[in-house]
Amino acid sequence: MFLAGCASGLVGEGLGGPSVTRVDMSELPGPQGQTGADQNFEYKVGPFDKLIVDVMGIQDLADRRVTVDGSGNISLPIAGVVQVSGLSLGEAADRITQQLRAGYVRNPQVAVNLEQSVSNFVTVDGEVAEPGNYPILPGMTLMRAVAAARGATEFARLREVVIHREVNGRQMIALYDLAAVRRGAYADPVLYPNDIVVVGDSPGRRLFQQIVSVSPLFVSPLVAVLDKKN
Repeated sequence: MFLAGCASGLVGEGLGGPSVTRVDMSELPGPQGQTGADQNFEYKVGPFDKLIVDVMGIQDLADRRVTVDGSGNISLPIAGVVQVSGLSLGEAADRITQQLRAGYVRNPQVAVNLEQSVSNFVTVDGEVAEPGNYPILPGMTLMRAVAAARGATEFARLREVVIHREVNGRQMIALYDLAAVRRGAYADPVLYPNDIVVVGDSPGRRLFQQIVSVSPLFVSPLVAVLDKKN
């Protein structure tokens, strides 16, 4: 309610430090500016991801485990070297299908599944039991990321959960009240690869300074653009 009715405000952290410009949004947009029902991402294969390739009727390609190399390739019998980096799992299956056909396999039925994601991850830091990088798949949310990090510690301030994200080339941050999210007061935000989640870390909250004291996080997160000065 407060965010919808007020103009953006500029709040500096301090001399030489980053400045924060509040924006009137009820959610943190996705990396390409997605909002609302468009808040989701499609998994893209990256270097060192582990895949499971299964081709019906070909023994050497039944439930075959492969690791994407540093150049984004996998190597398979008949299909040879297949470039899969940057493709969705469905697109990777289509490319393998094309190369099998080129190898004179008639009507190959190909499935590609993810065994382990290495290239797509979210960082969870602050007052959680096990800070670190965690694989991220479609459907990962803030609450699920905190759960993956074995939950918030007993000292965590659940009203001080910050998500850092690059949105259309701009660094944006959003301050969440995790307790309010758990109560269903507003949506559990979708996460994207390379997001940084900081739980209960007062320096993160200080980025927002005075505006956080007058913005009710129990109805929506507080979203801002972060300008990191040199």
